[in-house]
Amino acid sequence: MAAILPVFSRAFAFVMIIAVGYVLKRRGFFHAKDFFLISKIVINITLPSAIISNFSKITMEKSLLMMCVIGLVSNILLVLLGFMINLGRSKEDKMFDMINLSGYNIGNFTVPFVQSFLGPVGFAATSLFDAGNAVMCTGITYSLASAVMGTGEKVSIKAVLRKLFSSVPFDSYVVMTTLTIMNVKLPSLLIDFTGTVGGANAFLALLMLGIGFEVNLDKGKAARIMKLLVLRYGTAVLFSLAFYFLMPFELEVRQALAILSFGPVSSVSPAFTGNLGGDVELASAVNSLSILVSIISITIALIIIL
Repeated sequence: MAAILPVFSRAFAFVMIIAVGYVLKRRGFFHAKDFFLISKIVINITLPSAIISNFSKITMEKSLLMMCVIGLVSNILLVLLGFMINLGRSKEDKMFDMINLSGYNIGNFTVPFVQSFLGPVGFAATSLFDAGNAVMCTGITYSLASAVMGTGEKVSIKAVLRKLFSSVPFDSYVVMTTLTIMNVKLPSLLIDFTGTVGGANAFLALLMLGIGFEVNLDKGKAARIMKLLVLRYGTAVLFSLAFYFLMPFELEVRQALAILSFGPVSSVSPAFTGNLGGDVELASAVNSLSILVSIISITIALIIIL
């Protein structure tokens, strides 16, 4: 229980950074285009630097590679849940829930928590989980949803791989995992550089979330949002308990998995929903509100498991 004050203090700081981004956007200091600029910096510079820095501090256990499989399977289960709860309903409902119940926003949201509260092993577990998560988020989930909609779009391994390897964070995961397994050490100058740059990742990622946060929604859709969030985070509780108490990994890895379970919905979900003719406004509201629920959920989880 001694960890309660530090957790609350750090969580409050995270919320304030998001709030600063949102308030400054409302006051005209930031504009819509700034979200994409900061996003480019986070995705292409600070997050890869954090990955390189943290992977350089660990000795890779082969068992950690299972995190990729766990990230993949967690997504598959949520996609199936989105489909099954809409049996007998329209294909639009099936598509919407398949996309907006699954996927995890790890690089821009969960990583700052892991950076602050767990060590390099927890960060590596998070990164490898995200590698499996990315396989689904970057194409497979969308392809399955489009098949349900009957648009004729099929799963293309080539397209998914092209999307994956065009992602700098994913490339960083692959390269650093390989180097760590081979016990190849990077030059200390490079590690010092990436450590400094990666240290800015948490702030920029959270500021970016604040700039992008927006909920403009018809009150009549509140029940649908509530249903999705209850399903998403009810499942997260089950995942978290299973990961923490049943998985045969060291404590820090199980802590990381418990935290990852409560991550918000993937940031690409509204875009994929729009591509398939779904309700983008509803998807955006679910996405933004999941950030708030995740802050509360992860804070509670940290207090319990630390």
